[in-house]
Order: sequence, then C-alpha cells, then structure tokens
Amino acid sequence: MKANATQSQIQRPHISSLCAPQIRNPVLPRNIPFSYSSSEFRSIGLPVRLLSQSQIWNSRFLVSHRRVSEKLSDSFEPDSGPEHVPEPDKVLINRKSSLADILKQANSLLPHVVIASTLLALVYPPSFSWFTSRYYAPALGFLMFAVGVNSSEKDFIEAFKRPAAIFAGYVGQFVLKPILGYLFGTISITLFGLPNAVGAGIMLVSCVSGAQLSNYATFLTDPPMAPLSIVMTSLSTASAVFVTPLLSLLLIGKRLPVDVKGMVSSILQIVVAPIVTGLLLNRFFPRICDSIKSFLPPLSVIVTALCVGAPLAINVDSVMSPFGITILSLIIAFHLVAFVASYFLAGFFLHKAPDVKALQRTISYETGMQSSLLALALANRFFQDPLVAVPPAISTVIMSLMGFSLVMIWAKRKQ
Repeated sequence: MKANATQSQIQRPHISSLCAPQIRNPVLPRNIPFSYSSSEFRSIGLPVRLLSQSQIWNSRFLVSHRRVSEKLSDSFEPDSGPEHVPEPDKVLINRKSSLADILKQANSLLPHVVIASTLLALVYPPSFSWFTSRYYAPALGFLMFAVGVNSSEKDFIEAFKRPAAIFAGYVGQFVLKPILGYLFGTISITLFGLPNAVGAGIMLVSCVSGAQLSNYATFLTDPPMAPLSIVMTSLSTASAVFVTPLLSLLLIGKRLPVDVKGMVSSILQIVVAPIVTGLLLNRFFPRICDSIKSFLPPLSVIVTALCVGAPLAINVDSVMSPFGITILSLIIAFHLVAFVASYFLAGFFLHKAPDVKALQRTISYETGMQSSLLALALANRFFQDPLVAVPPAISTVIMSLMGFSLVMIWAKRKQ
C-alpha cells in the first residue's frame, strides 16, 4: 500500500516542462528494481560503465524526452506518405524540368532521324523536294545560331590560341582529302570502268571546303571543341575561293571560277552573323537564352534532316541510275577512309595535347564532312555532263549519315 501511495505521488511531466532547457530529477521510490545489461546501455548510446539508479533514471527520462519532442515536431510537419498530395508549384516545376530534359535528349535521335529522312527521300521524294537550295543558307545559319547560344566569346578566343590544331585540320581538309579524292576518282575509272564524269565528280567533292554540319556534329560530341571546329571550317571556306579552283585544275584539269564575293557573303550569312547573334544573346539576355535552349535540339534535328533529305530527293534520278550503286560504294569508301585516316593522323601529330581524343574527333569530322552542296552547285553550273553531279549528291547524304553515326558512337563511349 505504501508503494502504491508513493507511486501515485509521481506526476506526469507537463509539456512545458518537457520543452524547458533544464530538467529536474523526479522523486523515485527506492524499492523499484532496475536491471540493465551492457548491451542495453550500448543500444541507447551510453557508456558501458555502471551508473547509479538516479543517473539511470535521468538517462531514461532524457531518452523519453527526446522521443516525445520528435513526435511533437513530426506532428507539425506535412505528411509525406502515400496520401500526401504535393504542392501545385512543385508539380509544375517537375513537369517543366522533365519536358526540358526530353527536349535536350532530342539530339540522341539525330542518327535515326537522318536514316529515316534518307529512306523517305528515296521512297517519296516530294516529301523533301520542296526544300530547295534557297533554304540551305537559313537552315545552316540556324544550326550555327544554336552553337553560338551554347558558347561564349572566350571559347573562340581560346580556339585561336591553338594554331597546331587549326593547321592539322587545314591539312586534313586540303591535303589528305584531295589525295583520297584523286585516288578514288582514278579507281572509279580504271577498275570499275565508270565514265570520266563520275571520276571528276568524286575529285570535285574532295576539292571543296569543310561543311557547317561538321561544326554541329562536333558540338554534339565535344561542346568545348565547337568554336575550334567553326574556326577550322571558316578558314577552309574563306581560302576555298583560291584553293578549290587550284585543286580542280590539278586533279580534274579544269579551272573552276569561284565567285569570291558570293563565298564571302555566304560565310557572313551562314557562319558569322548567326554565331555572333547567339553569343550576344547569351551574354546580354541570359534569361531569354535559357528559355530557348531547350527547344533548339529538336528544331536542330528537324533542320538537319531536311538538309540531308532534300539533296537526295532532288537528285534521286541520278542516284538511282545504273551507276548509282557503284558510285554509292565508292563514296562510302572515300568518306570512311577520310574519317579514319584523319582521326589517327591527328592523334599522331597532336599526341602531346591533354585533350588529344577530342581533337582527333574534331579533325575527323572536319575532314570527313565537307561542303558537298558547294560541289553539287559547281557541278551543275560548270559541267555539261549531269553525271558529274551524281557523286556530290550522294556525298551530301553519306557524309551526313556517317558523321552523325559517329556522333552517336562517340557520345556513348564518352558516357
């Protein structure tokens, strides 16, 4: 009875006392036994040495105080269980981020889209034949604008500080590639018995400058190298007004007059103006730039598909000619050797560079992808035989397919 009376005198602590900074020791009847093992002491985070009964009570009371405090704090926090409904703002933010991620991943579909556009152009040419040559300059300018938006002026300044890489790309463009063009052009005539016009068309493809699509391919694989690729392409395009006629005279035996003013105007419209616009937008209007970055990848995929499918659809009769399959095989071999040879030669001459692999990929794109559209325009304008235009028309499709297939392969290896 006395024990019960004593226990009835122990009052439950009030909530205010639980939140107080100091806790007084409660009155404990001496006849209540306590038995603790060392493992139990470890379970509540106490040292193994034995304590007095009052110290043990204080420790138990502190633990219970912490548990009660945690329960009280949990009661004021929002429920995160299965029945909890997230806030509308958070749902909207998550949806926006997921949509942006989907749009940014559109570039991974580019090789598949290029293949699909090629097949569609062969099966149903009117799907791309409306995209005539007057749309090429704005389309390529849009791709350069996408590169400029994702770059800065410092990237281009750093690109000019790499003369060895620029020189290696130039050598691949106007030394290695013309040698390969002369080799495969001669093979087409001597071994396969194709007309001289076909060999002239293959050699003409090897005489032109680099393609702007190589800049976009470099941007997709190694974004920091995109300014260097643009510098290489711009240099080869600017010097093509003198080099292309000279090479055509040496390889084909015919001097092709190239419009200097038209070439300079093309560089300004397709390369300089779009990139400068993108750089200025990124520098002075970053919010606008960030808002449109997510939509550039899918639009770039569509534009690239049009640039690949249109030349094939317009020249489908020449491609499907009796010589079409043989010319196709020769063009594939020509571009394949250009991609591979420039990759390994760049690794040999630039092996001391810390980013040699990225340089190899960039120079490989620059050498393997050239302005076949320019070669096609020159063939239609200065050669009477329509067969000269067949290799450039096939080259436009093949170099795009092979280039963006390498984008997919190298991007996966980097991951």
